[in-house]
Amino acid sequence: MKYALIGDIHSNIADLKAVYTHIQSVDPNLTIVGMGDLYECLIGKKKVNTLMTPLSITEARLNPNGLEPLLTFPSIRGNQEERIMRATKQRLYDHLPTRIDIEGATLIHGHQFEWDENWIPALDFSKTAPLIFFGHTHYSFLYRKGKRKSFVFGEPISLTKKHYGINVGSVVDHREWVLYDANARTITFMKA
Repeated sequence: MKYALIGDIHSNIADLKAVYTHIQSVDPNLTIVGMGDLYECLIGKKKVNTLMTPLSITEARLNPNGLEPLLTFPSIRGNQEERIMRATKQRLYDHLPTRIDIEGATLIHGHQFEWDENWIPALDFSKTAPLIFFGHTHYSFLYRKGKRKSFVFGEPISLTKKHYGINVGSVVDHREWVLYDANARTITFMKA
């Protein structure tokens, strides 16, 4: 099966539509899966923990007209959704899992990882599939044994070794996504 993995939309309709158009031009039969942070939380990390009363959903979340009908794909829950729930004291996104396992891969947002000063995640493959796809930092990267590997957008990469970390980049601002061919065990970093 082939997947279009998209992350970090942050309520940006124009960038999401551009990525959708690009996905359709590459292969209209791709299964789209979201990597979290569908919405933009309007409350900062520090402020959310000091709120005395819950906020309304409109005070906590950016939700422009026309966004909801575009969110038709399965997704995991990101840190933005978790912060929105803390700010509103509502369980709005409990239905979104914190991880999804697909063919040979684990999908997770990435805010759960420990990150070093160079933004390299400490990936633990002991409880995941050999491939870990994630987002969170908004930058596309390929990791092997704790090191970043080079890639070129639009060129397929054969994953010949056992374990890899793949940051799918962000829809917002960068219009990036990853094409994952589970049968061929290849990834292609894409940019709309």
